Amino acid sequence: MNRTRRRLAATVAGLAIAPLISVILPASAAHAHGYVSAPMSRQAQCAAGIVECGAIQWEPQSVEGPKGLRSCSGGNARFSELDDDGKGWQATPVGNSVTFTWTFTVRHRTADYEYYVGGSRVAVVDGNDQQPPATVSHTVDLGGVTGRQKVLAIWNIADTGNAFYACIDVDVR
Repeated sequence: MNRTRRRLAATVAGLAIAPLISVILPASAAHAHGYVSAPMSRQAQCAAGIVECGAIQWEPQSVEGPKGLRSCSGGNARFSELDDDGKGWQATPVGNSVTFTWTFTVRHRTADYEYYVGGSRVAVVDGNDQQPPATVSHTVDLGGVTGRQKVLAIWNIADTGNAFYACIDVDVR
């Protein structure tokens, strides 16, 4: 009987302190980080309900994959609809110089940001191995292109082997 009471007391004590422990211990890795919010990236269009999408509509900041990729989905099969150029993405009218704004939900130290048009890198911005503020904007010269273009923006993290990917459809006038 004494043994049963001790087990019961231990169970009750464990249940009582479990919520406290969950608050004190550091959180596990979050699955939310950053995306281009302006002009609206493909994942931002999904989140806003402009284009019908899958899971990305709930987590536009989660397009993460290994560094060095050149896909809108970051190689993440869950977000493969971002790679579909025929999906009806709205193109934002812009000039040849465009300001891209990143919105971060988890801020990592940053190696750099890269911008590509038609497979060619048109800009790289040094992140100075610093943690960015909640939003960061870069003005990028698109290199004289005109018409409808897809810009691939990449946020290369300094403290992991991963990057975050966003494609932005623009109409350069």
